Amino acid sequence: MLPLSTLNPQQREAVETIHGPVLILAGAGTGKTRVITFRIAHMIERGVPPSHVLGVTFTNKAAREMQERIGKLLPGRLKGRKGPREDKKNESRPTICTFHSLCVRILREHIEKLGYKRNFIIYDESEQVGVMKRILGSISPNGEKADAGEILGLISRMKNAGDQATFGDPSARAMAMHLRSRYETALRACNAVDFDDLIVLTLRLFDQHPEALEACRAKYLYVMVDEYQDTNAAQFKLVHSLTSEHRNLCVVGDDDQSIYGWRGADISNLLDLEKHFPEVRIVKLEQNYRSTNTILSAANAVIRRNVRRRGKQLWSEKGNGPRIRIYTFEHEEEEARSVVELIDYARLSSRIPWSDQAILFRTNAQSRPLETALRQGGVRYHLIGGQSFFDRREIRDLLAYLKVFLNPRDEMSLLRIANVPARGLSEATMERLIHASQERKCSVFEVMKNPVVIAGFQSKTQENVAAFVKVIERTSGTLRNQALIGQSRPLGTWARAFLDEIGYFNELRRQEKNPEAAENRIRNLQELLDTMDDPEGESLPPLDRLETFLEEITLDNERETEEEGPGNAVTLITMHSCKGLEFPHVYIVGMEDGLLPHVRSKEENTQDEERRLFYVAITRAMQTLVISHCGGRKKYGKLIPAHPSPFLKELPEELVEYASEKAKIPVAPDSGKSLFAAMRAAVE
Repeated sequence: MLPLSTLNPQQREAVETIHGPVLILAGAGTGKTRVITFRIAHMIERGVPPSHVLGVTFTNKAAREMQERIGKLLPGRLKGRKGPREDKKNESRPTICTFHSLCVRILREHIEKLGYKRNFIIYDESEQVGVMKRILGSISPNGEKADAGEILGLISRMKNAGDQATFGDPSARAMAMHLRSRYETALRACNAVDFDDLIVLTLRLFDQHPEALEACRAKYLYVMVDEYQDTNAAQFKLVHSLTSEHRNLCVVGDDDQSIYGWRGADISNLLDLEKHFPEVRIVKLEQNYRSTNTILSAANAVIRRNVRRRGKQLWSEKGNGPRIRIYTFEHEEEEARSVVELIDYARLSSRIPWSDQAILFRTNAQSRPLETALRQGGVRYHLIGGQSFFDRREIRDLLAYLKVFLNPRDEMSLLRIANVPARGLSEATMERLIHASQERKCSVFEVMKNPVVIAGFQSKTQENVAAFVKVIERTSGTLRNQALIGQSRPLGTWARAFLDEIGYFNELRRQEKNPEAAENRIRNLQELLDTMDDPEGESLPPLDRLETFLEEITLDNERETEEEGPGNAVTLITMHSCKGLEFPHVYIVGMEDGLLPHVRSKEENTQDEERRLFYVAITRAMQTLVISHCGGRKKYGKLIPAHPSPFLKELPEELVEYASEKAKIPVAPDSGKSLFAAMRAAVE
């Protein structure tokens, strides 16, 4: 027998309600996965054949975890392969898989009805781009071509939005609509589909061949969908098609955590469920097992400002805990240094390991000062949901240029930037130069300056090599001549001018699929360039300043100590990536108007989603929460005034504690007093 007595009353109601439509409103930290797995196990225990149960998740990892949990709840009852890829003919396990995996199963059985062969292949992103490039090439063999990735992105959004697409540049959207049929024809000729087609073709199958739909309905008599607030229009239509007759649909989600509207998620699927299932039974899970009541009360107060939502009030038996600490700093460098001090002080004074602490931020670019401060402070970290700032292509390109200016013999760096931006130095050309350097036992750069070697290339290639050598030598000479740069000229200002001169910024804009992605890369560069403008180092010669800068950037950030293993590291994570995670001690940085809510939210009328993002960030914290904002942020080398996020005003005063700028000590995890106050009392 299942231990149903371990569930709270609302959880048990959700588990025991088997028939008919059910909406489980699962607030943050309320045991959602536990309820889903108990519910499926309870259905099987009550006699529902496992083969008639379908659970749909958004990741294979979540599907595997649910299968494992159900197996532990029903030991010996379920046989066959575990996970989202269990045998198709296996009748002793429920089907738990992603939307795409479900559609692959259906199409493998029925796709011949649509004119495809059963052994169709699924094209990945690079294969899709290759197809689109061929199409664009056939339209404009010699002229300027549209960006294949951008066109594919728009086609994808059209499919997921159920063809109700109203986004993107009108001309690009029109081109995407025009090319969509040619793209689909090209894939079909190869008996191939893309990921979006898996759902689109399944829906087409159901529309054109009702017998296939009836077969699926007869098989999947009980359907559960996790993270329902994240479903898009096509996914909603698929779920509705499967369940509109037998009505045994259970959706689990939280409209307050709907933060993926930018990629097609439609919150109305959850908010308007009664339009399609008027008899739906709604069960609210409001008891939180993660956070203190101070944190939950703050989250409740913030999210209550959103008008279009399903009301719920999170609460906990964990007590009130310390108040939320709010800091103000002059700029992002001071914010980063101070947060790192807080983190390491908590480790040293309260034995709070780095792994129990996490820093949350709105945009990827915000990780740069944080990563720099963590490296300088000797604090290990790992970045989730994004690429390390120093591993991003544009950052590595700039650092490679700077290293070559210092040392043209640095072949790894030279080979990286020889054709960046594109200057006619192809891979084949560089391979010949590398071979020549190996024969002559000298550097590639020396070979590039050797007229005997270069004479073996075509005249155009000779010109391109000479132009590259000239750029490196002229710039290196400029750095060596203090008079050309000037003692007082900031290094970042010089580097910014250099990148502009070689056309690097324009190259980024040309290469990226969409303008926003290009501007993000440019902002990342500006972040790094701003750190080069160090007033304290302006008395040094330019080459010394550059050398010092590169040394600091390449500090070893993988320090190991005997008492702390490699798993002990601070988590850096964007707010969009943190959903579903939890950390004992959380630091939310950059709470400024324009970052959160993001500046685009006012133009796109998505401020409610930005507030939900803040709500998600708050509810990641289990014991303590620190929030910080800056009075200014650097942009293009200048400190631009910044203003506190309006969301901060929505935090009840009785729940927060404002710290002075110099009192850089966090609230103690086990009391309402700050560690700073405790230290001061001990000294006195």
